[in-house]
Amino acid sequence: MAAYREIGIIIVDDDDGHAELIGEGLVESGVANAITRFSNGEELWNFLTGGTVFGKTRDPSGGYILLLDINMPKMDGIEVLSRMKDNPSTHDIPVIILTTTDDPREIDRCYRLGCNVYVTKPVDFASFGETLRRLGLFLQIMKV
Repeated sequence: MAAYREIGIIIVDDDDGHAELIGEGLVESGVANAITRFSNGEELWNFLTGGTVFGKTRDPSGGYILLLDINMPKMDGIEVLSRMKDNPSTHDIPVIILTTTDDPREIDRCYRLGCNVYVTKPVDFASFGETLRRLGLFLQIMKV
């Protein structure tokens, strides 16, 4: 049996309100994992490739699940996803796209680039809360 390792959750979203709601929604659904947030793809990429961002440095032996928005400044989610899946040190990190974009071409593109799950953020607040609750439950049973 494989050894247990703590999985950190990384939220990458430039919208402070969305990021806060996502974090709160996961905690309220019972997720107890450490949650780290970055506000753009460039910050995330620097963290993933060994840089120190906001005093945090990636633990190469630690596992992560990434909740990634698409539309962000500096480096968008598509560029991050593409770089991650082309890089041997980040290729295996599960990526859940969590965005307002529901264009089928964009969804297909993300899956072709290697995202594991694509979730559209609902516009309605109650629906958004329910989506986060379900995502939290999904993360609790997901094996990495």
